[in-house]
Amino acid sequence: MTLAGKVALVTGATRGCGRGIATELGAAGATVYVTGRTTRDRQSPMEREETIEETAELVSAAGGMGIPVRCDFTVVSDVDALRDRVSGDHGRIDVLVDDVWGGDKFVEFGTPFWESDLEKALGVVRNGLDTHLIALHTLLPLVVSRPGGLVIEVTDGDDDNYPGPVGIPYHLVKSGIRSIGRALGAELAARGCTGMAVTPGFLRSEMMLETFGVTEDTWREAENPDYAISETPRYLGRAVAALAADPEVSRFAGKTLASWTLMREYGFTDVDESQPDWGRWYDDVVAAAVDRATVDPAGYR
Repeated sequence: MTLAGKVALVTGATRGCGRGIATELGAAGATVYVTGRTTRDRQSPMEREETIEETAELVSAAGGMGIPVRCDFTVVSDVDALRDRVSGDHGRIDVLVDDVWGGDKFVEFGTPFWESDLEKALGVVRNGLDTHLIALHTLLPLVVSRPGGLVIEVTDGDDDNYPGPVGIPYHLVKSGIRSIGRALGAELAARGCTGMAVTPGFLRSEMMLETFGVTEDTWREAENPDYAISETPRYLGRAVAALAADPEVSRFAGKTLASWTLMREYGFTDVDESQPDWGRWYDDVVAAAVDRATVDPAGYR
């Protein structure tokens, strides 16, 4: 229980990487504020079944303490109320993981930007970037109130190369989050805190499993052969938990690190004891296929 006594807050923790990260922070003993928009009584515009209460229960079952708090990170008053709740309970945040997204309904993969719906394009940016800025502006005072805090931005991809027809708005958001991670690395160092970004590999999130028409029990049957190297959201969660427990985590300040990079650093496994290395697979297999124009890189998001 290497994070016993630590207070963590995960934004966008309803599903996907946010849920996996929150659960693994709980498994390491942390108290985790599980934040997002979908509750058992109120569904978000994403119109999905996963709830923050379910995630909080997973955190507690793993050994931590999960505290669900509904928060719409596009609404400043919601985030103010969240800050006041955490401040009143603990007076600090030791680990802040910023994983707000909510842009899936707006992304038009494969559509030239000038032919896309402008309101959808702006929705991607509002949900994917504005939310991160609002969360950080409001919650960072609870992180920098004392040395040792860790802030992790969650993105998609570990470099700023344009990975094919994902669209300008999506690329802007994900590269923007990496940029925020770099800036946090510089700005938080003066307060004795660490800021950075992380990315998963080819993910077996709830939505990706549905996209491929498989489940966590049948994912090996997906038609995409590269899904054989996919990873659960808990894999990135274990990466984040390892970072949070590392007394020398400041050496990664400002960097964007991937689940597979951190696996090599810390040696953790996924829930099935495997060690997916999407970076190596992408370099050796996928990149060559992309160069031959035989696969669409947008299919890996």
